[in-house]
Amino acid sequence: MRVAILGFGREGKSLLKFLKKSLPAGRQVLKFKNAKISILDQKFDKNYLKNLSRFDIIFRSPGLPYTLPKLYRARSSGVEVSSATKLFFSLAHPYRKKLIGITGTKGKGTTSTLLTQILRNCGRKVILAGNIGKPMLDILPDIKKADYVILELSSFQIQDLPQSPHIAVVLDVFPDHLDEHKTLREYYESKVNIGRFQRKSDAIFYFANNPLTKKIALKSPAKKFPVYPKENTPKKNYGMAAAVARYLKCSESAIQKAIKNFRGLEHRLELVKTISIRQKSYANVLKNIRMDFVNDSAATNPGATAAAIYTFKEPLILIAGGRSKIHDFSPMTKAIKEAKNLQMVILFGENKREIRDAIRKEFNKSKRTTAAPHIVLKPNLKSALELAYRFARPLVASGYWSNTVVLFSPASASFDQFKNYADRGKTFKKFVRML
Repeated sequence: MRVAILGFGREGKSLLKFLKKSLPAGRQVLKFKNAKISILDQKFDKNYLKNLSRFDIIFRSPGLPYTLPKLYRARSSGVEVSSATKLFFSLAHPYRKKLIGITGTKGKGTTSTLLTQILRNCGRKVILAGNIGKPMLDILPDIKKADYVILELSSFQIQDLPQSPHIAVVLDVFPDHLDEHKTLREYYESKVNIGRFQRKSDAIFYFANNPLTKKIALKSPAKKFPVYPKENTPKKNYGMAAAVARYLKCSESAIQKAIKNFRGLEHRLELVKTISIRQKSYANVLKNIRMDFVNDSAATNPGATAAAIYTFKEPLILIAGGRSKIHDFSPMTKAIKEAKNLQMVILFGENKREIRDAIRKEFNKSKRTTAAPHIVLKPNLKSALELAYRFARPLVASGYWSNTVVLFSPASASFDQFKNYADRGKTFKKFVRML
């Protein structure tokens, strides 16, 4: 039996470890014994996608699209294409009532982490796995002792998944990942699997004010639990975590305590540094005026950046740009148009002119003479941050502005200048701390 692990990142390494441990025991669910395992990854071989039809089964990593033409040809020739996610769900099936799956375009990590903390506050034994926490196959030995397993699931993980969790959560869904999915329809359809195979006795939670989210949830046969957020900001995901916790009989005091103590995740509206400037008021009273620098590098699409813009009421400077995953920036440009507090937009990266033109187009659509914010193009993140600081500091020091926010929310992928969004966020934080 010839087995291939396609992609050798965090999940691929976990899968190899699991297979090596399982194969000598000849576990029936794997359908093979004495297998020869091959690792296929671009890091080791530029031609790693050649001759996939020579394998009997291929385990695809989430980073490789299910619709990849060479994978399609392999499936057509009789090769079974699976994944670590599919393998986990098949092995965890006896414990499916413990599984809580969370998906959406943005907010998965925040919601999954906060829900884990709330349930632990309630005295439940919870395992966090998937895209955040441990790889799913690593936690299989511990499921029996757990009360719940919370899984953060991307569209790539569930696109070909033939099972759904007992409790499904669908957060905000908006256009994304068109660099990997062929069409938006394919992207949305991949999300449907979070609830498609649920039972009537299962439950699905969803944001009722998002039409796409609602449409996805309504395709599940499970009992529906619409959640109506009070605000259109990333903190709406706190409300979703609380709603699921209440369904699981958590006390309100435990829920509120966890929310109060929650500090958020790195690169997601993360306060990096506050610079305080002492300034005298007209009454000759000394007061501290703040400049907050916020790292939202995980905002890799326009919808996420729009939500970040709506979060702040203080005078705001936005730094954005990178590589486009989609070319519809309308969620972001509408938020910029509606944000009366936005003073400047500084753009860098591969798509800086594309975003600039999208902002101008949005303002030109209005018959009103709405003034667009000042837009400046810069070659890189460092020069963009330095400009934001130089522009804001004298206005803050003079008292013209108060409690200003410099928001880094790129609305784009990072691969034009960085390894990934985390590398980009860490670079931003390094530059901020040098100010």
